[in-house]
Amino acid sequence: MNEQNFVATIIISAFNAEKTINAAVASALDQTAAVEVVVVDDASKDSTAQLVQAAADNVPNLRLLRQAVNTGPAEARNLALSNSTAPWVSVLDADDIMAADRIAKLVKRATNENLDFLADDIEKCYPGQDAMHRTRVWSDTTIGLRHIDAARFIRSNLASGRGERREMGFLKPIMRRSFLDRHKLRYGPLRLGEDYDLYARALICGARFGLCDPCGYIAFIHDDSLSGTHPTFVHADLMAADDRMLALPNLTEETRRALFDHKLEHHKKWVWRRLIDAVRERQPLEAINCFRAPVPVALSLSRKLGAESMRRLGRRLRGG
Repeated sequence: MNEQNFVATIIISAFNAEKTINAAVASALDQTAAVEVVVVDDASKDSTAQLVQAAADNVPNLRLLRQAVNTGPAEARNLALSNSTAPWVSVLDADDIMAADRIAKLVKRATNENLDFLADDIEKCYPGQDAMHRTRVWSDTTIGLRHIDAARFIRSNLASGRGERREMGFLKPIMRRSFLDRHKLRYGPLRLGEDYDLYARALICGARFGLCDPCGYIAFIHDDSLSGTHPTFVHADLMAADDRMLALPNLTEETRRALFDHKLEHHKKWVWRRLIDAVRERQPLEAINCFRAPVPVALSLSRKLGAESMRRLGRRLRGG
């Protein structure tokens, strides 16, 4: 099968994923649609690359690319985009799997509806659990097909409104490569929220974005997942990403307000994490400087600090 026959490219960015990579790759290769699977090993220190290479030696539509240094999923996915050609692109995390007919369903529907992006709601569960225990990320009820604009998408990524890890940015849509190329869209320099940033910029550029019910993306819950822990600077990076989008021309007022609200939410998270770091590192001046922030940010910081102080006092009174 040559490259011209592929319907979609499935990109898997992997870092120290030896426990899960075989299942992820197998589910990608098992698609009923004609797909190429490109795995980018992001400088793993375990046997991830060796496992993928062993499989690729016998499978013509599986390729392994290797990063010399760890750069995070955004740059790894950009490398895969530069080394693939199929008209549709889909991302699969290295610890997740997908149903065999997922890509075929999504491509057919996106083509029929003339969409540039089509995301299906993700189903999540713990490893080993059956379908009865799966919960949906975005909606607990039937969606049908919803068309999403930039402002709605950005607001769907406010954790204050949706709850942590239920944001639309966690979804993994199929993406029309010609749209990405026409608008010179690639993942930005982020280690957190790289999906949110790409999808938001695409929508600002006029992407036709649809959301539908689950088609078979299964996200496994791992208590030690790398995506569940991140350093303080990632919030500042997301604020910078929002600033870059705010500088784009022809934003609607609703989209502009949504971007300001998203930036404000991460500003609050950033100063809270900065305060924690300053206390841990015994830097009192840095802790004080955290309160030199816009009024909504400083008030949020004060409330969180007060609530944390009350929790600690309660534990002491209970002898905990």
